[in-house]
Amino acid sequence: MDRENRLSNIEKRKLIVFIIVAYGFTFLMGLPLSLAYYLGLNTYPFPNAQMFYPAAGVMLACLVTKRRQEREAAEESGTMPRRFFIFFIALSALTALCCFVPFVRPSEAAMGTSVQSYVIIAGSILAWIFLLTEGKERRAAYGLRWSGTGLSLAMLLLFIALYLGRSFISVTLSGQMGEYLPYWQSPAPYILMAALIPNFFLSFAAFFGEEYGWRYYLQPLLQRRFGLIRGTIILGVIWGLWHLPLDLFYYSPGYALQSIAAHQVTCITLGVFFAFAYMSTGNIWVPVILHFVNNNLAVVVSGTTQITGYAIGWLDILVSLALNGLIFLPFLAAKVFRSAQTGEAGEPEAELNSRESKSPGG
Repeated sequence: MDRENRLSNIEKRKLIVFIIVAYGFTFLMGLPLSLAYYLGLNTYPFPNAQMFYPAAGVMLACLVTKRRQEREAAEESGTMPRRFFIFFIALSALTALCCFVPFVRPSEAAMGTSVQSYVIIAGSILAWIFLLTEGKERRAAYGLRWSGTGLSLAMLLLFIALYLGRSFISVTLSGQMGEYLPYWQSPAPYILMAALIPNFFLSFAAFFGEEYGWRYYLQPLLQRRFGLIRGTIILGVIWGLWHLPLDLFYYSPGYALQSIAAHQVTCITLGVFFAFAYMSTGNIWVPVILHFVNNNLAVVVSGTTQITGYAIGWLDILVSLALNGLIFLPFLAAKVFRSAQTGEAGEPEAELNSRESKSPGG
């Protein structure tokens, strides 16, 4: 491995903490998830809580390495959004605790879901307050500032067009167009679509929880080690495997292998576009919004909130691979993937480690 691609001691410590939280805690929570599944309890809080763990891992890693350097230098530079990080970690822990409500009140099946929904809404509102009061310098130092409005909005519109185009092709090929026409002739889908904007601000913390871990932190690290394209593909595989407990005990337990394969297809292909959008804009909020849109447009397009209990066939996976591959994989030919350097994709993590290694307090 090239010397310049080796991880520094700080990076190694951060990576270990990140893996322990994002993967270790996720798989540990798979134990109560499996128990809840076999006991017939409400398992809905588990996937929502899991979305928080990657960002919590990054933030905890930053705080741990920060404290070590503070002890060595006995000085604080004040560039970390510490209050926002601490609050988000606490919020992540609280959403995880909500997963145990069904065990305490098994007779009230929806209670855990309701409690967690209120926690996420209140937490998202408070997270905005903590984030916006940290100041521009702290937000910029850790990749939290909005940037490139024009290009960022273009990426969002492009993704919506691709998503709707894929849905149209899928419905047409399956011969279900007649079933969906009455729904789209009603006001329901347009009301749901308009509701996406306020819903994002009231639930952004969950989607930020994934993307700050995957795209902001892990993507540049993998791309620096394996190259821009291979690093993106490897991240897609890692992201897909991260869903393993949910594949086994939540989404389609009766079709676990198919669910695992389906997540590999989705995370690799969708991950290509998310990586493309992030590398093009250098704005972590773009993949955060894209992730939110991807998950919630499914409700708008289908008119149903059902996300569990589906029968998944291998033919369905092949069709998904063909459609997603056709729509998203061509973005690997984009200029940002051909650069010899990591460019925008590598800058946030590189800047973070540079600040931590050069300034006494990080």
